[in-house]
Amino acid sequence: MTRKEVFNQQLYNEARQRVLELHTRRHFLKESAMGLGALALGSLFGCRSGSPANEVSFDPAHPLMPKVPHFAGQARSVIYLHMAGAPSQLELFDYKPELMKMDGQDCPKSLLEGKRFAFIRGVPKMLGAQAKFQQHGESRAWVSERLPHLSTIVDELSFLKAVTTDQFNHAPAQLMMHTGSARLGRPSLGSWVTYGLGTDNQNLPGFVVLTSGGQNPDAGKSVWGSGFLPSVYQGVQCRSVGDPVLFIKDPEGMDRDLRKASIDAINVANQEQYKTFNDPEILSRISQYEMAYKMQISVPDVMDIKNEPDYIHEMYGTKPGRESFANNVLLARKLVEKGVRFVQLFDWGWDSHGASSDGALDVGFINKCRQVDKCITALILDLKQRGLLDETLVVWGGEFGRTPMLENREGKKMPFKGRDHHTEAFTMWMAGGGIKRGGSYGETDEIGYSAASGKVEPFDIQATILHQLGFDHEHFTYPFQGRPFRLTDTRGRVISEIIG
Repeated sequence: MTRKEVFNQQLYNEARQRVLELHTRRHFLKESAMGLGALALGSLFGCRSGSPANEVSFDPAHPLMPKVPHFAGQARSVIYLHMAGAPSQLELFDYKPELMKMDGQDCPKSLLEGKRFAFIRGVPKMLGAQAKFQQHGESRAWVSERLPHLSTIVDELSFLKAVTTDQFNHAPAQLMMHTGSARLGRPSLGSWVTYGLGTDNQNLPGFVVLTSGGQNPDAGKSVWGSGFLPSVYQGVQCRSVGDPVLFIKDPEGMDRDLRKASIDAINVANQEQYKTFNDPEILSRISQYEMAYKMQISVPDVMDIKNEPDYIHEMYGTKPGRESFANNVLLARKLVEKGVRFVQLFDWGWDSHGASSDGALDVGFINKCRQVDKCITALILDLKQRGLLDETLVVWGGEFGRTPMLENREGKKMPFKGRDHHTEAFTMWMAGGGIKRGGSYGETDEIGYSAASGKVEPFDIQATILHQLGFDHEHFTYPFQGRPFRLTDTRGRVISEIIG
């Protein structure tokens, strides 16, 4: 036999052996001994297979079809604006005159004893707000000079002034905010929403992610992952420059008909594999191939902002062909307008420690505010003028707050003015989607160090978002590892005080 014939014979023998293994009782018992034990244990604990226990209709063959939630929600879609790195609430929304009086003084020991900080060591100096504040609108909300455009629409927003978390490092805090756990492996908020509601546009993903600032968030792509949910529900990351999705174009020499024929052939093989293994992930793979084919037509159109009228570009401050947060905000409006269920924007660069000018409260922080102020304001006004704000929930915030003290990393003064990570108080806001206009809930103490009233945590934020979409967060679950899991774990309450 020739070398080629020998090689082909080896391939045949290996394939034949694999087929025999899949059908032999000895191999089955050998490879699944632990699995049989797990099945037996699961039956003792009442575990069951079948559809998820969340009272939401679920068809694994058509996972993105529109579904009916627990009750009629006020919102149909979500735009979540996450400022990765955690913007300082004390330079934006939390006006503290008493802190200004303490500026430059040694930090009281009562604020340091028994506390943990990411970098502060020794006794830091107190730091007053590095911006001027004014009250705006009928709601008389305090907003600093750093956000002059947003200050004009405060009556459309509802502020949460006493948000807290138990994580003071970026990646775990981002995971907590978006997955309900500081550890890897849980589904993201957008994945839960898409799993529960499907999408109104079968030619577009139900969950789209857009990033800006030059980097992904510290927690990486896990903050939009599907965790233990079927992978079809993970976020699809799109780009605002170049092809919106990598490899979305057909290779040279392959036309549309040939691409369709190849996908059909692949999915025939996937269907045969599903009949053999009954693995729902294979159905997810089939759905993803079909979605990718549809996206080749729909995504380039919706992700193109060049054809937007001039007044829209002026309104948002967008510049087609560049990667920017403003471009992503405009894309978010276009996506929800086309029926996308959940749009997640991450803008990196808000970590204001004072170690460099980019991270200084009086330099880099000001530049970041300029990059987001105009376009976020435009988003709210644009959604409103199109009749979409009432059914689109807009959420803004970071992963934690910043300290009222000047950072002194390892006991040494930083070269620029900055603040350390802070878990005990920060500000977020929501708008649209049934949220009360001109509302505010919660207060911090006189220097903005900790929550004085209306304390909320990430689980409460998540419960409120799900509620506005029509879900009882306590009963919106998915069976995994022998028990029903939910986004809010064992905690969380709907923040009814900000619901209109």
